[in-house]
Amino acid sequence: MALILGLPTDGLPVTGMTMSSFEALQAECLDQFGVAPCKKECRGCCIKLTWLRDLKENLQLTDEISIRRYVKCHIMLLIGMILFGDKSGAAVHSKFLPLLRDFGSIGQYSWGSACLAHLYRVLCRASRFNCKKIDGPLTLLLGWAWIRLPYLSPLPRKPRSFSLANRWRNWKRDD
Repeated sequence: MALILGLPTDGLPVTGMTMSSFEALQAECLDQFGVAPCKKECRGCCIKLTWLRDLKENLQLTDEISIRRYVKCHIMLLIGMILFGDKSGAAVHSKFLPLLRDFGSIGQYSWGSACLAHLYRVLCRASRFNCKKIDGPLTLLLGWAWIRLPYLSPLPRKPRSFSLANRWRNWKRDD
């Protein structure tokens, strides 16, 4: 995880309680983002990614609070689309919101360990005979496959940063 995606594997555990009510989810969003989604912008205890995208695009970056809200929206989108995505690819679980309360401690969590555990869980589910789709951190799986099975990967470029996944950033196949 640390080598491929640059996510920390040491630190605080990524755990959280599922918010039991829509009102609790609204209150947490109001505290984190300054606005709360309505019922149609949520799916159970998940927030639709379209709401987060719209919120992120419409934020006016005029002060530190708005910049922090922007970054929190971006992190929630990364969590929902790349690290802990579901099969629909349309929502992110609200259990990650409390982890973003203390802006300074976001980087102290072991995001890599949690992401890897999530990948193992979805791979186990995907191996069942009746499974038709797979979800989870497929970027990690693809990066690992390209490193371990180089005949599958495009021609790598020199990594520009620490994470090995950057080798294939902006690659173009010469066909």
